[in-house]
Amino acid sequence: MNDCCHIRPFQQADLPTLQKIREAAFAPVFASFRKLVGEEIAQVAFAAAEEEQAALLDKYCAPNSGREVYVAERGGEIAGFCAVALDGKTGIGEIDLNAVRPDLQGAGIGEALYAFALRRMKEAGMKVATVGTGGDEAHAPARRAYEKAGFSAAIPSFYYYKLM
Repeated sequence: MNDCCHIRPFQQADLPTLQKIREAAFAPVFASFRKLVGEEIAQVAFAAAEEEQAALLDKYCAPNSGREVYVAERGGEIAGFCAVALDGKTGIGEIDLNAVRPDLQGAGIGEALYAFALRRMKEAGMKVATVGTGGDEAHAPARRAYEKAGFSAAIPSFYYYKLM
C-alpha cells in the first residue's frame, strides 16, 4: 500500500472503468493533436486514433496479451492504471499505455504506478526501463511525471504531416 493509493493486478471487471479513465485522460492529448496539425489533417490522420487506443487497452487487458496491467485504487475506487511489458530476451521493460483519472492527476498516483512498474521490471530482471510520450504541451505532465520517476535519457522525435 502506497500513501496515495493501493496498486493491484488488473481484473477483467475493471476494464469498463479503465476505458473511461483512458478516454478522459487522453481527451486533451487528442485535442492537442488536432490543434497542432489542423482539422483537415486531423480528420484523416487521427480519424480512428481514439478507437485504436481503446482497442489497444482491450488487447492489453486480454489474457496472455504479453502485458501486465496494474490498477491503482484510492478510497476504494479505481484511480488509474499502467500496462507493463517485460522482454526477458532483451532485458528491456516498458511502461506502456497508462492513465490517471483527470480529477486525481497530481495526487501522486502516476508516481506510485511508475515506481511499482519499475520495481516489477527490476524483479523480472530487466536491465533497462523505457517509456514513450509525446512532445506536445498536452504531454508535458506525463514528461514531468516520467522524469520525476527517474527517466532521463530521451530521444526527441517529430511526426510531420502534409495535406495532399
